[in-house]
Amino acid sequence: MFDNIHLATIVIIAANVLVSIKGFEDRSFLERYKFSVGGIRSGQKERMLTSGFLHVDWTHLIFNMLTLYFFANTVISHMGAPKFLGIYAISLAAGSLLALFFHREEPYYSAVGASGAVTGVLYAAILLQPTMNLYLFFAVPIPAYIFGIGYLMYSIYGMKNRLGNIGHTAHFGGAIGGYVTTLIFLPYLFETETLMVGLLAIPIIVLFILQRSGKI
Repeated sequence: MFDNIHLATIVIIAANVLVSIKGFEDRSFLERYKFSVGGIRSGQKERMLTSGFLHVDWTHLIFNMLTLYFFANTVISHMGAPKFLGIYAISLAAGSLLALFFHREEPYYSAVGASGAVTGVLYAAILLQPTMNLYLFFAVPIPAYIFGIGYLMYSIYGMKNRLGNIGHTAHFGGAIGGYVTTLIFLPYLFETETLMVGLLAIPIIVLFILQRSGKI
């Protein structure tokens, strides 16, 4: 299963595993480097990046790293490892920035996880291969672009209704990072995948409208 994993993916997974294990074993380390609105606003800006390598538990870590594994090669095969790493880093930062924007008045809001960065890679892969099938509940095939649009619309719903202990805002920010960065790196997609570029932008436009109208 893992015989074709790229070195760039191995490096990211190793970094997440090592930092997360440190956080599992040292609660003070986790508290110091997790995403925290209060901490960031007090000047600890590094939390916006370090939080993306920390996880709550092994289940959280394994789920994120498996998702990364499944979609990393799609991005690497189209764009190369350096741009893949760029998408990962920018998506991580974009997830944190959007979370900070939406929760800026909540000093006790905190989060950890690579979900924003991983969602950016996922959305980049969907933009690159929009008609590939993804499997809902590991059984129901669904075109990737439909999954991508549905996932972000659900994220908006989750943001609006504060569903579960999930960083919906970071997921959405990561997806925006992956989407925008992919189009910057591969601008020909505007011509070759015009319809998909437009369709995948719909949730982003919806979020912008809801935010501007004060409904989220």
